[in-house]
Amino acid sequence: MSVATHRENISVKGFTVIDNIFTPAETAAILNTIEQADMSNDTFRKTKDLFAIRQFLKEIPAVIPVVFNATLKAVIKDLFGEAYVPVKSIYFDKPGDSNWFVSYHQDLTISVKEKAETPGFGPWTVKQQQYAVQPPLDILEQNFTIRIHLDDTDASNGALRVVPGSHSRGIYRPETIDWTSETEITCDVPKGGIMIMRPLLLHASSRTTNQQRRRVIHIEFSNQTLPAPLQWSEMVQ
Repeated sequence: MSVATHRENISVKGFTVIDNIFTPAETAAILNTIEQADMSNDTFRKTKDLFAIRQFLKEIPAVIPVVFNATLKAVIKDLFGEAYVPVKSIYFDKPGDSNWFVSYHQDLTISVKEKAETPGFGPWTVKQQQYAVQPPLDILEQNFTIRIHLDDTDASNGALRVVPGSHSRGIYRPETIDWTSETEITCDVPKGGIMIMRPLLLHASSRTTNQQRRRVIHIEFSNQTLPAPLQWSEMVQ
């Protein structure tokens, strides 16, 4: 698939999938680095159904050179130019026997260093010492997310289900989805591949049924400078 086709997919559908961004050796190196990390910090969350690391790039900076390999950098430059930087990252490890699922939603918040009441920003939440706030719509419309898949992922182990084109409709509440006019697509992604999506794309994830693990690195990018005193919590240059 050409750069132009991927660009059109992101514009029209709100997402695209690109295979073979990471070699088997690179995915193994990423996982090995994660396994060697200190798991005691508050940003690490471990339950029977999910292991997650918030502020992933900040907590495990040793992965940065492998995650941002030459292939991924070229994809970002070709599709979005050079002005975007990572502003939020999470690592998800969904075990093979997990019952964890996520219902349809949009990613409506950004992560910032400190809470500061600012016109156009709100409401606020805090989770594991991480402040999140809903920004003005134009920031969400320009941001994008890359999901790096470290395992083969399909409908049976939690691949994202999405509503194509829903990113272009502003705030779109899941309870108002008209399934007589909307369609749902499951985004299979092979190990070493990526899914690129807009935050406003309606997406969901089902329970695992095939006993296969699903490990994903979720990185959000922005080309925006937040109004002072707000600052991105995790900007990586």
